[in-house]
Order: sequence, then C-alpha cells, then structure tokens
Amino acid sequence: MYLTVEQALSVYPLSEGKLIAGNTGIHRIVKSVNVMDAPDITDWIKEGEMLLTTAYLLKDDPEDAMKLLNRLNECGSAGLGIKLGRFWTSVPVNLVEQANELGFPLIELPYQFTFSDQMNGLFQAEMKRSTGMLQDVLNKQIRLMRFALQSEPIHRLFEAVTDVIGDPVAIIGSRGQIVYNSSNVPEERLLSERPTSPHSKWVKHKEWQAYQVPLMKQDQCTGYAMFFNSRFFLSSIEESLYLQAAELLSYHLNFNYEDYFEHSVQKDFGLLIKRHLKHGLPIETVMEYEQRWEIDLFKQPYRCVLTDFPLSSQSEVRMEKLEFLKKEYLSHTRLQELRGIHFVVDEGVVSLFPDRAEDGGEALLSALDSCFSGKTDRAELPIASISGRKKKAEQLFEAFDECRETHRLARSWGMTDRLLKFETLDMAFIFESVPKEKMKTYCDRWLGGLLGRDPEYVQEMMRTLETYLDNDGQLNETAKRLFIHRNTATYRIEKLGELLDVDFKRIDDILRLKMAFLFRRLLSRETSATDRIR
Repeated sequence: MYLTVEQALSVYPLSEGKLIAGNTGIHRIVKSVNVMDAPDITDWIKEGEMLLTTAYLLKDDPEDAMKLLNRLNECGSAGLGIKLGRFWTSVPVNLVEQANELGFPLIELPYQFTFSDQMNGLFQAEMKRSTGMLQDVLNKQIRLMRFALQSEPIHRLFEAVTDVIGDPVAIIGSRGQIVYNSSNVPEERLLSERPTSPHSKWVKHKEWQAYQVPLMKQDQCTGYAMFFNSRFFLSSIEESLYLQAAELLSYHLNFNYEDYFEHSVQKDFGLLIKRHLKHGLPIETVMEYEQRWEIDLFKQPYRCVLTDFPLSSQSEVRMEKLEFLKKEYLSHTRLQELRGIHFVVDEGVVSLFPDRAEDGGEALLSALDSCFSGKTDRAELPIASISGRKKKAEQLFEAFDECRETHRLARSWGMTDRLLKFETLDMAFIFESVPKEKMKTYCDRWLGGLLGRDPEYVQEMMRTLETYLDNDGQLNETAKRLFIHRNTATYRIEKLGELLDVDFKRIDDILRLKMAFLFRRLLSRETSATDRIR
C-alpha cells in the first residue's frame, strides 16, 4: 500500500472520519495498516504503518498516550486513527497539541464502521490504484517499443521518450557532456553533479530529485539518464519503466550519438595533429585537446603509420583512394581494437596507434596485414611505413619524419614489401651514399658462390634467402611466406650456407647478407631506370 495519508482520507469509509491534528504530516506514505491490541505495539510497528485503536489501552493514563505518540513518530509511523465512542468520547487536548507539534497525523475514526471496514476500503482503493498504474505503465512500455523500432533522429527520440515517461529527462554522455535536458535544472549544475556510480539510484537535492540510471554498452558505462520526479515514493513497476526507457536510450545513444560524437572528437583531434605536422601548431595545444576529451594517446607509447598508393599517378584518384582507405581503417575490426586515429595529408593516410604491448609493433603489423590481405588487386595495394616506438608527444614530428624517410628509402632501394618498419631500414641510411662499383664488388663477394649457377636455380635460392633474411632467420615464417614445407626451407638454408660459405647462426654473416641484398636492390633499380631511358 503506497497511498499518502491525504489520499487515504479520501477513501470510503475512512473519508467519514476527520484529521484532527498533524496536518503537516498528511504526505506521509501509508505502506500498511495495523490494529493496536497490545501495550508493547511500538516494538513491532514498521515504517509507514498506520495504527488503528479504540483507545482501550490508553483510556486510564493520558501520559501513556503521549509516550505512544512520540514512539510512533520515532518509528516513522504514517499516523494514528482513534475510534471514539466506546472508551474515549474525545481526544485529550494535550495529545492533539503534541500531534500538531510533531506533524504526526491524528485521525478521528467514524464510530459506525469496524476496523476491517476501514482496512478493506484502503486495500480496495490501493488495488484499484495499482491496477490503473500497471495498465498505464504497460501502455507506456508499448509506446516505448514502438519508438524502439523506428529510426528517428536522436533528439526526436529523446523528446518522444520524455513525452511517454511524463517526467523531465536529462542525459549525460560518456565524456560528461549534456546530450539532452528537458528539466529546469541548469546544465552547469548537472555537470557539477556528474554521476560516478554505475548503479541505478535516487539523486536528491533541495530543489530537485531524480532517478539516475546508467546507460550501458556491453559492460561499459557510457553515460547516464536522469528522470526527474517530485513524488516522494515510486513503486518498483514505475522504476522498471525508467530502466526500460534507459535501455532504449542507451541503445540509440551508443549506436548513433556516441559514435558520431567519438568520430567528431577524433576528426578534430586529427586536424590539430595535421596542423602541428604541417604548419607548426604547438604540441601543447594538441595535448590540451587530448586531455580535455580524455583521448589518452600520448600518455602511453605510440607509433605513427604513413600509408600511401605510390602507383597512383593522378592526384584526384590518389586522394579518393586515401579517403576510402581511411574509412577502411576506421571500420576494420582488428585496427579498431588498437584504438587508432586516422587523417589524410599530402603524403598519405597518417595513423597514430597506442603501443601498449612491447612486441616490437608486431600486433600493429599483423592488423595492417589483415586489412591489406582482403584486397584482390595486388598491384593497387598501399604501402604502409611504421615509425619507431615513441614515448613523448614532443616526438610526434620525429615519428612522422621516420615514416616519410622509410617511404623514400623503400622507393630508392626498390623494396616491394607492403609493410615497412623504420627500424629495419637503419642500414639504408648508412650505406645510401656508397659508390655503385663498391656495391657491385660487395655483392659479388658475398653472393658469388650462388650467382654462377643455373639461372632458374639461382632465382629460387635467392628468393628463399631474401625471404629468410626479411623474417629475421625464422624458418617457420619463411616457409609460410614461400608456401613450402619447413623441411624444404631448412634444406635450402643449409645448402645456401655451404654455397656462400656463411654461418647463419652468426649475426655478422646475416648482417653482411642483408647489406648485399640492399645493394642489389639499389643496383637493380638503377639498371631499370637506365633501360627505360634507352
């Protein structure tokens, strides 16, 4: 039973009685009704319980009546109904004065009705009220379901939900921004009272109160809905309606507004980084924006990636491909998991990825390879260069420059790899100015034991050796890249060791062979360029 005392006094036959004291307590909630039949009744009284009595136990001692009233008030009782005519013909004046002082409802019950008549009337009224409320909630749930099936703009949806609920609503997004507010509470006040608990609860202030429900996406709290309601008490059915409305809002908020907001923030952040790289915008401005919107990119190690389509000659076609590639990066599942930021510059698509795992960037390489592997036109595959691992925001331009240098060196050395790490091209910087005659002499010295054999055999073994060196001497990966059995790869490497007179367990020998292949690439590129000129 959740009627107020004022509402209970309008229910027949209690309506035949009258409130003789405690007018200020008429909004107390009546949760149950009990009859006083023992002197220690206050030991059993519950909060919100209304007590009915004939005053039989109080008739001889007015002081006991005063103590009873105090004790009932302390227990949170809803009120005291006294039936006059049998033991009291009127309620003592001092008891009336005390009830007025405490704001405790004191009711004179009609003599002609029994206690069971009073109780039945109240229970019938509560049942009727509960049934009507349940029907109202069900109707609202049906209307909410109808809105859930519609693809309305997000703000129209908020307005529709507010209309169905019948109470003002405020919605706070995941980053503490006001998404919607139909209440009279100023937005500044709502933001200063930003919720921190991921649980449903009442938030009460002097001027207002609201039922706060977290908006969840999987196991993450992505914001809060606040339903403003001035009533003193809500039933569990009414609270469940708020929860259902919050579920609906959460779904549309997460899949529409929050996604749009997230992309908008990242877009603005990318533009600031672009201005820093291309026009010298202070890095402090970039970091201030990052901190404001809790992006947390530069609070941890990171890597820069520059991706381009080098074979696209027409600038308009190239830019279209770069924009499309950026969208692919944003939608690719494995790249999404790495929480990267992407934007387009003249040099290509720039991406910044947090590098939490100290794996040498292998997770990033694997995700990029997965993205590229779905493309069928191998000739139109982009080339991605990856910078070294950086730990400070001030190293951002250095990371970007490493990517550009990696692209330049890859073109200079005629490298065909689609994924290039800056760390693997360190030697190219050192030997870039070595005379071509010395490069040829060096290649003949270290690869001469193989070059004089059958051309087809040389081609197969050189391909095996180059793949083996590119994969840092890992036989399993070499076999996988060449589509051969591991035992075959092992045999070829052993044979190469004999032909070239090198020990693949010695780092010095591996480095020399790597240098030889770098020189071959540059010499091959120059030969091709000369042939084209002729």
